[in-house]
Amino acid sequence: MSAPVDALDPVRAELLRAARASADAVLERARDDADATLRGARATADAVLARARELGGADGAAGAARERVHAAQDAWAAELAARAEVYAALRDAIRAGVRRALANDAAASAVTAAARDALGPGARVTAAAEGGATADSPGRRVDLSADALADRALDRLGARAATLWEPP
Repeated sequence: MSAPVDALDPVRAELLRAARASADAVLERARDDADATLRGARATADAVLARARELGGADGAAGAARERVHAAQDAWAAELAARAEVYAALRDAIRAGVRRALANDAAASAVTAAARDALGPGARVTAAAEGGATADSPGRRVDLSADALADRALDRLGARAATLWEPP
């Protein structure tokens, strides 16, 4: 006995392909941005450390320790800001790709049908402004909008999203 064919399989496949292509492009930019940010942060930390060494003496040693901590904190804050920026750009790129994929009438129809199937024939299905659909029935709601589908796909990356920050 074979498993029933899911009407959303072609949509999922296209969304996954588009998301992977977008993710690959954004990943490359993210790695470049992260490398540049880390180089800049390290250069800043090195400059701060060199200045602290010039201060010398007991006060200089205490000041250098404080400066190293601040430089490390600043570098970490800069890296976190860069990561957040890259992640937001990746999310935007994936959302745009899903919206493009759902601009196809067949894909849009499949998502609308899936929304209706999820809640039954009495569900009120509404086209989402950015693409996709939502469906409502008493006490239940299904969100198959382009942004929701893209966000769920990106969220499924989970810890694998950390590979964006790792060296290639």
